[in-house]
Amino acid sequence: MNPRPSTTAPFVGSEVGQLRQVIVHRPGTELLRLTPETKDELLFDDLLWVRRAQEEHDQFSQALSEAGAEVLHLDQLLRETLAVPEAKSFVLDQTFDERLHGPAAAPVLRDVAEGLDPGALAELVIGGLTKRELLELTDEPRSVVLHSLGPDDLVVPPLPNHLFARDASCWVYDGVAVNSMQKPARMRETVTYEAIYRWHPQFAETSFNRWSDGLDDGRATVEGGDVLVIGNGAVLVGMSERTTAQGVERLAKRLFAAGSADRVVALDLPKQRSFMHLDTVMTMVDERSFIEYAGLGELASYTITPRGESELNIADHAPGQAHRAIAEALGLHGLRILTAEQDVHSAAREQWDDGCNALAVAPGVVITYDRTPTSNAFLRESGVEVIEVPGGELGRGRGGPRCMSCPTLREPLGSSATQAAA
Repeated sequence: MNPRPSTTAPFVGSEVGQLRQVIVHRPGTELLRLTPETKDELLFDDLLWVRRAQEEHDQFSQALSEAGAEVLHLDQLLRETLAVPEAKSFVLDQTFDERLHGPAAAPVLRDVAEGLDPGALAELVIGGLTKRELLELTDEPRSVVLHSLGPDDLVVPPLPNHLFARDASCWVYDGVAVNSMQKPARMRETVTYEAIYRWHPQFAETSFNRWSDGLDDGRATVEGGDVLVIGNGAVLVGMSERTTAQGVERLAKRLFAAGSADRVVALDLPKQRSFMHLDTVMTMVDERSFIEYAGLGELASYTITPRGESELNIADHAPGQAHRAIAEALGLHGLRILTAEQDVHSAAREQWDDGCNALAVAPGVVITYDRTPTSNAFLRESGVEVIEVPGGELGRGRGGPRCMSCPTLREPLGSSATQAAA
């Protein structure tokens, strides 16, 4: 199970093995669409200074490169994908729908988008389109939907949460989950990844398993921030406000059917925005260590294993037994849980600022925001190498370095490369 990957085939064998390749998305026009009126609907608590956020993201990408990872940019992947006619048709079909734009406007919008080059179309898909911008490209059609919009109202909503590249797509061992997203503002992110993985040469010319179909998973939602590939054939998943129990069971069933994993441990998280995903309160930093939020509490947990060819065996654990279940999944006698000592108010502030959202680039080497000094100092005292990147603006989006990364190639635990990096 979980053989070491080839040099080209996508494979994520752990949370902490050497990171070889990763998708990120540099902030762009989509974040300029955030206003005091639109930010809540688009799932942001604050408005970002986009130029500064871009500068910070460039430093994040540089840190990834210096750590040995090939950095793939989502917008560039999408531009190259849209040069493939089948991919372009797929994206247009999924973006312009009469149920959203009305039967009068939808074909006009599609015709306009059809005439754009791949770069301009990628910008529209991610950055969105206002009525004013549309009328610079075509005459206004006789459409009640468009007529009722103001000049600067959005005809095509932007996708500002693409900044958090982890959630709509996550690689688990030798396959990828293109995830069904829980919030309407993020549902169309799935289309971007679906097109890239089907038609971009980086992925279309390789073979891999599919763990979910985000276009048709309904209430069985799973988001990548809740999925930790902890290694040893095990996966840790948080059941949060964004990931449902139905989604966890479907993911487990597909992993087991392919023989790519033999155990899924599910943690029942509080259904609150401050506990949005598992990786906002708990991330893995080396082969047996996790940084964990002090306010996480004792969670109910479940271990899911295969029973026969198509059934699931589910063992439930009492609150407080989650660490033991994770250790057993890893084949360890116990875990090292790293929680900095601080008062409850300071701990809550650092968790809100993504102090627990560390991205491992090698065993015991993590990237974090510089805005969480207590957590960073504690990690260093615990023997973890910390690479700080600025998060003054990026951190306003409520997502840290792990949220902003979608690893596509990472060494499994126990590989020679991982052992050399340890």
